[in-house]
Amino acid sequence: MSEEKSIPQEKSVAREYAEAIVIALLLALFIRTFIVQAFKIPSGSMKNTLLVGDHILVNKFLYGIRNPVSGHVLIPVTKPQHNDVIVFKYPLNPDQDYIKRVIGVEGDTVEIIDKQVYVNNQPVDNSNSIFLDPNILPASQGKNRDNLAPVTIPENSYFVMGDNRDQSYDSRFWNFVEMDAIKGKAFILYWSWDKDDFAWKWNRFFPVRWNRVGKLVH
Repeated sequence: MSEEKSIPQEKSVAREYAEAIVIALLLALFIRTFIVQAFKIPSGSMKNTLLVGDHILVNKFLYGIRNPVSGHVLIPVTKPQHNDVIVFKYPLNPDQDYIKRVIGVEGDTVEIIDKQVYVNNQPVDNSNSIFLDPNILPASQGKNRDNLAPVTIPENSYFVMGDNRDQSYDSRFWNFVEMDAIKGKAFILYWSWDKDDFAWKWNRFFPVRWNRVGKLVH
């Protein structure tokens, strides 16, 4: 007596779509957690490098593979360098993300004299920075905005500042960013629009800053 062969049943269309959606979601979650993540710029503290309404991509893999809960680096790749523009958890409120420029790395000594930043007694190039207030405030009055006594950065920590130097709340006021708090390095603008100029216009619904789309962040 011959043995009958069973015919495999084809998957239903609904099941195929469901599996594809689940796989796509898991892949997107993996990419967002470990490789790249999108962020929107909400304030002007990084003008003119980044403007309100800029949308950026952040490389999360560059500084190592991390524990997604604690942020602790499990597999190191590289460490933040001077001038890197980084996204990190705000030290005073870890639920909030900040973006600033790395001014000093572990072991560096940072000092500010009349708005000029010095790292290890060498003046820092201010070409990325803007100063909107011509007044120079003493440390006692300006709370370290324009003058800061020398501070040495501890291990696995970084001193960061906004490029809009007179209007940035940064390491001058709350000290350092720890390595475990860093989410990644900003590397490209993928979209930008001016929300303050949001209006119906003859040929557009909202004003896109086309000249900024695709611009590298540096």
